[in-house]
Amino acid sequence: PARASRLAHFAAGADWARQNGAQLERFNLAQQPMAFAESAPVKAFLERAGQEALPLTLVDGQIVLAGRYPSRADLARWAGLAAPAAAKAESAGNCCSGGCCG
Repeated sequence: PARASRLAHFAAGADWARQNGAQLERFNLAQQPMAFAESAPVKAFLERAGQEALPLTLVDGQIVLAGRYPSRADLARWAGLAAPAAAKAESAGNCCSGGCCG
């Protein structure tokens, strides 16, 4: 349940980022294994750490985050977007006031 909640928060953040102009793609290992196999950094990461270390986030082909889904504040920073107030609170460690804790 906690993982599903984190994924739901990420999905909402990803939708927000796309609506604000970010170019963002999400791949699922079970459904799109070739996307993982064809990416050299992802393939090397999986060989070293295994799929248990997922999720993995890349920005411009470089690994920037592993082991957790990015927050809305992370997505905003990487996309050069202004973070909304809830994301700013989340990144400051006060995420419960923004309703993002799981």
